[in-house]
Amino acid sequence: MSSPAVTTLTTLAEGGNHPSLSPYLTGFGALGALLLLLWVVTRFNRD
Repeated sequence: MSSPAVTTLTTLAEGGNHPSLSPYLTGFGALGALLLLLWVVTRFNRD
């Protein structure tokens, strides 16, 4: 089970060698996505 996708995901999970993939950018991107999802859910949840 050593497909390229598994190798890539393992490399990223170990920290990878991507200097352009900033942890702060990833964290704020995830926070922004979750806040957007929260806003969408609260728009649709008007009883």
